[in-house]
Amino acid sequence: MSRTFAERLPEMLASVFVVFFIVLGIAPADRAVWIAEAVPVVFVFTILVFTARRYRFSNAAYLLMSFWLFWHTVGGHFTFAAVPFGFVSDIIGASRNHFDRIGHFSVGFYAYAFTEILVRRRLAGPVVSTLFGLFAIMSVAAGYEILEWWYAVSSDPEAGIAVLGSQGDIWDAQKDMLSDTLGALFSLALFWTAGRRWGSHDPVPSAR
Repeated sequence: MSRTFAERLPEMLASVFVVFFIVLGIAPADRAVWIAEAVPVVFVFTILVFTARRYRFSNAAYLLMSFWLFWHTVGGHFTFAAVPFGFVSDIIGASRNHFDRIGHFSVGFYAYAFTEILVRRRLAGPVVSTLFGLFAIMSVAAGYEILEWWYAVSSDPEAGIAVLGSQGDIWDAQKDMLSDTLGALFSLALFWTAGRRWGSHDPVPSAR
């Protein structure tokens, strides 16, 4: 029996991403920065691929999670501060490149998937499921900023600055974590307002 588009969506997203990742990895602006930025992308993508047979997220969750994979890959190719995103800065009257802020905001989209697991497996109630998704993202955000700091002080100075992407803002780490948190709140609002229509509240399907 042929599978529908909705049933094949995760595999299609994965295939497109692999091609996208390879193309943007051919000639990045800085190979050292690209490697540092590619590691978390490959790590997350690998987890999603190898867990797909045991647990299939809703298509909404996969779409939200894929946004960060694509966005971060672009940032790794150009380095986040140098992504040609100036037109957005001009529109909002900003003095810095906010491409990385949107990337951090999209990290928060993973709160949708964290909460979905608990709800669909009936492991916790709405309040605990929501708080788990939110706090998981906040913890990841803080941990990632620590890893960025460690990389910056232990690697080549230019590569370290490029990975940090602070663009001279001494509060950059705090603003990045706030962006992660706001993204999580946004995705959790989506989960509870529209997730039921998207199948995100349905009982978890049996393992294939």
